[in-house]
Amino acid sequence: MLVRTKIIKELEPGLNAIFGDEMENYDKEHLVLFESESSDRSFEEEVLWTGLGGAIVKAEGAGVTYDDGQESWVARYNHETIALAFAITEEAMEDNLYESSSKRLTKSLARAMAHTKQTKAANVFNNAFSSSYTGGDAVALLSSAHPLINNNTVSNIPTTAVDLSETALENAYIDIQNFTNDRNIPEAYQIKSLHIPVQLTFVAERLLMTPGRVGTADNDVNALYSMKTFGSGYHVNHRFTDTDAWFIRTDCPNGLKMFDRVPLSTKMEGDFETGNMRYKARERYSFGWSNWRALYGSAGA
Repeated sequence: MLVRTKIIKELEPGLNAIFGDEMENYDKEHLVLFESESSDRSFEEEVLWTGLGGAIVKAEGAGVTYDDGQESWVARYNHETIALAFAITEEAMEDNLYESSSKRLTKSLARAMAHTKQTKAANVFNNAFSSSYTGGDAVALLSSAHPLINNNTVSNIPTTAVDLSETALENAYIDIQNFTNDRNIPEAYQIKSLHIPVQLTFVAERLLMTPGRVGTADNDVNALYSMKTFGSGYHVNHRFTDTDAWFIRTDCPNGLKMFDRVPLSTKMEGDFETGNMRYKARERYSFGWSNWRALYGSAGA
């Protein structure tokens, strides 16, 4: 609760400025990481449909071969309730000589809510290699052992973790082009964008935005640039915690998702007995993934 002892300087004449909450914030970086959908349920589930396998040659006079499509594992999104509140005493509001304390704290409340959303979004990537955070197929989002319906496994990470480089991105392109569905039918997924921590900004700029190959003297063309391999370029996320991990989003549908259950809303009310004012912000949402083929990445060397 905000009482007068917490805003002593604001009760005194002669104060020139109040600072600490006036800077812009990185509060919408999740928009390039996830598809966004709305929800009207307590949770959402998405099930993998394996489809049919390749067609089979039918001998003359023989019967046709039948195949069965079937459901496989289920991805579940459990919506969390995120909320925060503050209260101000009646006396603190009466004696404040400068900008309204409630107005300033409301701005801080909005920032706090945005920070939590961005952190939860980034944590899907921060925990992408961890076996403690698994998806519907019971393995990590980025894993060398995603199970298929035929009991084989496939990977969406390099054979050996590598740092961000021209060779690493070229090999990633090849691996993504070789993605198949659960019946081993090739899927024509394309790269959308590269996602990196702040520390890799300059590396990404040199790799993707220069027409010539980086660090060579023979004037070879930079294929990543000329082929426009990364159509949406690269995006920096300020809440990625691994300084050398990098991630590639593909155009695989129903991949990385955010569900909005209840949009951000604020409420305020006064207490009759104390005269205090209470302010609250609340929203419900979930972050996760369905089809792991929407992402490829490396934890760095």
